[in-house]
Amino acid sequence: MAQRITIDPITRIEGHLRIDVEVDGGKVTKAWSSGQMFRGLETILQGRDPRDAWLFVQRICGVCTTVHALASVRSVENALGLEIPLNAQLIRNLVQSIHCLHDHIVHFYALSALDWVDVVSALDADPVKTAALADSLSNWPGNSPNRFAAVKDKVKALVASGQLGPFANAYWGHAAMALPPEANLMAVSHYLEALDYQRKATQALAIIGGKNPHVQNLSVGGVTTAINLDNDSTLNMHRLYQIKRLVEEVGGFIKNVYMVDVAAVGALYKDWLPYGAGVTNYMAAPDMFLDAKATISDLPGGTIMGGDLKSVKPIVGLNDSYFKENVQESIARAWYNGDWAKHPWEEDTDPKYTDFQDEGRYTWLKAPRFQGKPMQVGPLAQMLVGYAQGHEMTVKSVDSLLALVSTVAGVNVGPEVLHSTIGRHAARAVRAGMMADLALKHWGLLVDNIGKGDLEIFNPPVFPKGEQKGVGYHEAPRGILSHWIVIQDGKIKNYQCVVPSTWNAGPRDAEGQLGPYEASLMDNPIADPERPLEVLRTIHSFDPCIACAVHMLDPEGKEVMKVKAL
Repeated sequence: MAQRITIDPITRIEGHLRIDVEVDGGKVTKAWSSGQMFRGLETILQGRDPRDAWLFVQRICGVCTTVHALASVRSVENALGLEIPLNAQLIRNLVQSIHCLHDHIVHFYALSALDWVDVVSALDADPVKTAALADSLSNWPGNSPNRFAAVKDKVKALVASGQLGPFANAYWGHAAMALPPEANLMAVSHYLEALDYQRKATQALAIIGGKNPHVQNLSVGGVTTAINLDNDSTLNMHRLYQIKRLVEEVGGFIKNVYMVDVAAVGALYKDWLPYGAGVTNYMAAPDMFLDAKATISDLPGGTIMGGDLKSVKPIVGLNDSYFKENVQESIARAWYNGDWAKHPWEEDTDPKYTDFQDEGRYTWLKAPRFQGKPMQVGPLAQMLVGYAQGHEMTVKSVDSLLALVSTVAGVNVGPEVLHSTIGRHAARAVRAGMMADLALKHWGLLVDNIGKGDLEIFNPPVFPKGEQKGVGYHEAPRGILSHWIVIQDGKIKNYQCVVPSTWNAGPRDAEGQLGPYEASLMDNPIADPERPLEVLRTIHSFDPCIACAVHMLDPEGKEVMKVKAL
């Protein structure tokens, strides 16, 4: 007889995501993904000045702050056909790439590593053997016996005190935990170092963006980052070199620690490589634009259908009709009034709550579809789209990580293993390394352009009478993010955000097609229904950020944690 498991919330930060599964014969046979908060920002924006929208939408989330601001200003510029100066494009690229470094480090170490790492097991580790293991993987200077001994003593003190802090509420000793004690101690040590390197990324972002979270330097038409090399109050060479130094330090941690840790987890959990693929239609946005018109990008976009890399079809620039014309959202299973599937420009936001209905409506999340199909978005989508197009940096980076996994696992693995829970972690680590390199490249392009005497940062927008429609999309850390705007006589008539966690966490549609979260859980093993660690592993691999998908919580529904097995 099937058992019903409800995990509510499953997210460690940013929003309330409820996951329900039915388990039969030790594996998942049914799954539901439910966003438990309503987002009302679309309604709040109606009638406002389009130039103000980016300030409002940044408040969608305290983690994904820069991405909504960037997508918003791009949507207005797209509606107006407005080009921005090259300096503004490059400064935005620095904001994007540096934010990404912070986000990816936080995702692995703070939000998902504890699904794979048994912190208490680290107490059985030998620091000398741990150092030998770490040295076999990279030459990171923090991998010393003394460092690992100090971390072991810190964990011992935490366990003895009963105050585990960030390590509390995890499934220590779970049957699905497979890392040896030395690998666990290495990972805990790197977790603590990650706290410092995410801080360095945040510092660099604050310098270029004026503030963090919620950068203050964007504007419809460019940026407000004044450039004057002879002024201490503007962007000058001193501040530019501060940014460069911090990015180099964070990039070193990503390549010598983060990517290595992910490869080690993938290799030591190779039995998990078959699990978690789910939806194998992928979509990514082109980004890191190299020109003022946003037609040439350093990161390719496109779609892949059915996991077939040969089916790749590019998305090029912000005006590509292939993307603009094929996005719809369905509310057939969501708590909204009606039963429609519409293009974002035609949507409304009219909430109508019911209770949780397995065969009816069960979530505040809409179901985005591309050409009528569910799509998986995120770093895995971007890596596969780039790999399929022969993008040189992507191919080199993916092949390098797969070679490292093969070495540690003792078995050759190819890109096909990326269609999995662990594959999403691998792709995110690869993307972090690429973004570190691209941040430095675009830093150099900015410095060179300034050196030519170009100090332009802003092209003022003009709002004509009548109606204009635009879309701003951006490859955010969790995947393709798009903001859709309709402007009437200089005011916002309609505004819709189609965000990565809605693409991935969205429900079934009218045809019964599962969303990516739901599909990825099918046939996942469940060793202990009372402690459904395997569900957390697969869902956390997407890096859910439900605050981006839904908003406004009834204060009467604030539960810290609920895990129910029936």
